[in-house]
Amino acid sequence: MKNDYTVKLDIAQELKDSPKAEKLRERFGETHDENVPVLRLDENGLSLIADSNRISGDLKKMMGRVSNGKLAHEMLVKAAKIKDIGDRPTAIDATAGLGDDSFLLAAAGFEVSMFERNPIVFELLSDAINRAKDDPETRDIAERMHLSFSDSINAMEKLEKPVDIILLDPMFPERQKSALVKKKLQVIQRIEIPCSDEEELFLAAVKAAPKRLIIKRPPKGPFLAGIKPDFSYTGKAVRFDCFASPFSRLERFIKLIEAT
Repeated sequence: MKNDYTVKLDIAQELKDSPKAEKLRERFGETHDENVPVLRLDENGLSLIADSNRISGDLKKMMGRVSNGKLAHEMLVKAAKIKDIGDRPTAIDATAGLGDDSFLLAAAGFEVSMFERNPIVFELLSDAINRAKDDPETRDIAERMHLSFSDSINAMEKLEKPVDIILLDPMFPERQKSALVKKKLQVIQRIEIPCSDEEELFLAAVKAAPKRLIIKRPPKGPFLAGIKPDFSYTGKAVRFDCFASPFSRLERFIKLIEAT
């Protein structure tokens, strides 16, 4: 598995001199290695091609999950529902990926700060957000999505003030090989580095003092850092483990982690 973020750029002729193309060349350089994923820029936006699969960030497809009263039935939205949250709730998606969960939170009214440390995934998501902002149907939601190219642990340590919600969805080597993962994330797993610092990630989120910490896991997956949540929302494909006011139990969590 390559994890050095090497990609081969494939830029449509009409876009070769565009600012976006120049930015991609500056970030990734040029390679003629045929054994690395291909990052394709064309009139449809940015996409990643690897292992005969092609993916791109597509936030418009999420409209089917947020319209016609469907949003309130999303497990993540239920997990993020807090009393006395205020008119401008805030959230952090510390492992942004392709932005689906951030889109749900933004549709629910959250101002979402998104952190992504993988430069390839960051560019795919950045392109998806920009396209969503250009679409009248998704513009209002996308305007509440704020993406940063950053390691989330460092970013959470530098927060100026607490947020209402922090969402973690780290990719671990033991993650279940469900059909959803195979279809949607196979390409991402080709270039993403599995998380090896789950305790550090968990404690960084706790120290950031959110009103609620939400951790996305496979339905039968282990608890993050081995710590049992206060409650969970479980579906067929995913489980959301929730911690209410986790900062108040920081010392206890540290002792539990040290004991394992």
